[in-house]
Amino acid sequence: MANAKAVDVPPSPGSVKTGTGGNPWLVLLAVSLGVIMVMLDGTVVGIANPSIQVDLKASLSDLQWVTSGYLLALAVFLITAGKLGDLFGHKRVFLIGVGGFALSSVGIGFSAELADVIPGVTPVGALIGLRVLQGLFGALLQPAALALLRTAFPGEKLNQAMGAWGAIIGLSSAAGPIVGGVLVERASWETVFFINAPVGVVALVMGIFLIKDSRAQTMARIDWLGVVLLSGAMFSLVWTIIKAPEWGWGDSTTLTFVAVFVVLIAAFIIWQSVAQRIGRQPLVPLSLFRNVSISIGTLLMMMVAFAMFGAMFFLGFFFQGVHGLSPLEAGLRMLPMSAGMIFASPLAGMALGRFGPKITMATGLLVTAFSMFLMSRLSIDASFIESGIPFLLLAFGMSPVFVGATEIIVGNAPVQLTGVAGGVQQSAMQVGGALGTAILGAVMAAEISSTLPGHLGPAAQAIPAAQLAGLEKAAAFGAAPPGVAQPIVDAVHQSFMDGMSVAFLVSTVIAVLTAALTLFVKAGRKTENQPVHVG
Repeated sequence: MANAKAVDVPPSPGSVKTGTGGNPWLVLLAVSLGVIMVMLDGTVVGIANPSIQVDLKASLSDLQWVTSGYLLALAVFLITAGKLGDLFGHKRVFLIGVGGFALSSVGIGFSAELADVIPGVTPVGALIGLRVLQGLFGALLQPAALALLRTAFPGEKLNQAMGAWGAIIGLSSAAGPIVGGVLVERASWETVFFINAPVGVVALVMGIFLIKDSRAQTMARIDWLGVVLLSGAMFSLVWTIIKAPEWGWGDSTTLTFVAVFVVLIAAFIIWQSVAQRIGRQPLVPLSLFRNVSISIGTLLMMMVAFAMFGAMFFLGFFFQGVHGLSPLEAGLRMLPMSAGMIFASPLAGMALGRFGPKITMATGLLVTAFSMFLMSRLSIDASFIESGIPFLLLAFGMSPVFVGATEIIVGNAPVQLTGVAGGVQQSAMQVGGALGTAILGAVMAAEISSTLPGHLGPAAQAIPAAQLAGLEKAAAFGAAPPGVAQPIVDAVHQSFMDGMSVAFLVSTVIAVLTAALTLFVKAGRKTENQPVHVG
């Protein structure tokens, strides 16, 4: 860029060495255990949802909030959490996040028992509330983990570390349905959360002994006004995305929340500029986004999460509702993605180092688009091979984008702002996931409502409006109410397939359009003791 500039960021002893005598790979192992809990929980719920619905008598809206409440808490608090790590030490914030996440996970497993002792709280209400708390602690540990990696690895090895990091994150996300299927089928849905307790204990012990703390020594205070404005803006945005399908996109309530978001985000941007001019430490230095690569990397992270979370949400209902598979069988159908992630992410790291981000990420997005198109063509009786090929392609398509966007955002940020950059990166992922689940869900619901009467045929005229609305709601899960005739079951299944097809076609178009953005990114300078490119 014409106005690019370099800022010298000499590494301090505490910011580039670890408590392991200089071995950064042990730091990677320690922080990965904490983040594995978060990533597993991001996808495992899709497999557990049918069991949760039966056990807690949850509605469709309740199940949406089990996922959306978690994503909402992550999205609102991630950037703030990154700033806390910069100020008070990334190790301390990481350990608090790990411990809180494990404890809230145990609480989720006891949701029914907690509802018995807390007046006015239902079991599903307790579950949703604890999922929000779980998301807040997850927000603490994720940006701190990325910042610890950035300070642990020498510049020339950061790309390799990001490749390994991407493999761990991707495998954890993809393994969620399989792990969840085994635990739900062999034990109960509560165990998918109880398992976080031993993992959290191991992560805490390793973190205490293996990680040496680092922080941005020049940061002096928290920009509390910035925290309030940004958190309020992100809350309004994500809340609107989640609730608009229920309210209606043109409803006055939806438009009010959109207006609140616009006002708050404008006030935040103005305040950040003012704070920097008067010598205050802004929550998010806007200079980060003067670097086009950081801005585009943030958008790319949103888009790949849009596709990933959308795929996980719909395919769980497809396998268990339409196909009638067990939780374990449904998880095994997603095995090609798990296996693909093992190889795809390290290869993506190497490809980024050899070919650069433009070619590598553009190729990944085009592969992602092709896999989404294949998913849009799935039939009701799709075999393991027919569903497995798109999953395998999706693993090889998403990995270059995930690894590349992470490297671009964190690698282009100055070392003293790695916590903030990590928060931006992770927040973009959660907002993208909420967008994918909400927008594709709205597209799918509209298509189901449009096509179900046609699939029912003349019988639709004899079905009462309330019962037809109930069929539409059931079709969103891919399962007809018990006791209905087989032709109605077939119509419900076919309308679900129509909705899923349109949703994946929308993802296909988005992936193709996003590929063009990769032509404008460049890798950050990651050589140790050299200036960091910040735009």
